[in-house]
Amino acid sequence: MDDTSNLFPPSLAAAVRKLDPDDSEQILEYFKTHALLSREKALLQASVREQKKLLVENGKLKKDIEQLKVQLQDKKGRRTAKALLSPAPPPPTVNTAPATPVNQLSPAAGATAAARAPHSSTSQGRRRRGERKAGPTTVALSLGAEPRIDVSRLDLRVGRILGVRRHPLVESMSVQEVDVGENAPRMVVSKLSEKTQGGFAVLLCNVKACKLKGVVSQARILCCSTSDDCIELLAPPTGSAPGDRVTFLNHPGEPDRELQSKQRVWERVQPDLQVDCRGVANYKGCGFEVKGKGLCRAPTLVNCTIK
Repeated sequence: MDDTSNLFPPSLAAAVRKLDPDDSEQILEYFKTHALLSREKALLQASVREQKKLLVENGKLKKDIEQLKVQLQDKKGRRTAKALLSPAPPPPTVNTAPATPVNQLSPAAGATAAARAPHSSTSQGRRRRGERKAGPTTVALSLGAEPRIDVSRLDLRVGRILGVRRHPLVESMSVQEVDVGENAPRMVVSKLSEKTQGGFAVLLCNVKACKLKGVVSQARILCCSTSDDCIELLAPPTGSAPGDRVTFLNHPGEPDRELQSKQRVWERVQPDLQVDCRGVANYKGCGFEVKGKGLCRAPTLVNCTIK
């Protein structure tokens, strides 16, 4: 960066000195300064692009590592189950007494041996059955693996509210008809006002459909809130279309087909969904992004939660 002699050819410097002998040095210095600034700007832009590329690759590597961990735990559990369920080979018996032919045994000895044989086989059969019953409990404990919990498992999409009507049974609730880029719109039950009609919103689309006061709700509309009385829709970037996915640079991956209620994914991720001091929605510092269109924001609120 300190070598400026090759910024432009000597013929250009000679021409400038010939045209303006008095101010030629200042002009050449001006040219050098701008050439250096242009070079630094190009290097900075290349560095930013490389950093973004590394972040994406880092996220993919993290996901691959998590998948490998799950596969290793699964294989370990299967090996343990196989070892527990397979019967142990009987211990070798060492008989120091000389073998006596069966036809030479006395009647009393033959009767005693016949009486002992059924008892021995019965006790061995009971012992093996007991081992089989104890096996599955141990296997179930060894297979317990913590699933991955982060925002990439949420199916967040842009939706347009086509219509709003009052809930037939509850005055404080309403039913929104929302286009999320599918063949038919989804019905969403919420506590939002009827003024939301025609607006755009961000929806959680892979929650399990459930009835709320007799009306089936097929998604969840994300809202920014500082209190129960101060709520507004989380707004997607300008130019978004119904069905556009909301993604996160540091958390790549495909969402679940349907969130399992037992894993409580939404309940564990939601506390980290925030709006920062600039009004930008983020998860652990990583913004809600619609690729090629921008970031999701709160219309007026800052430093608040998303729910």
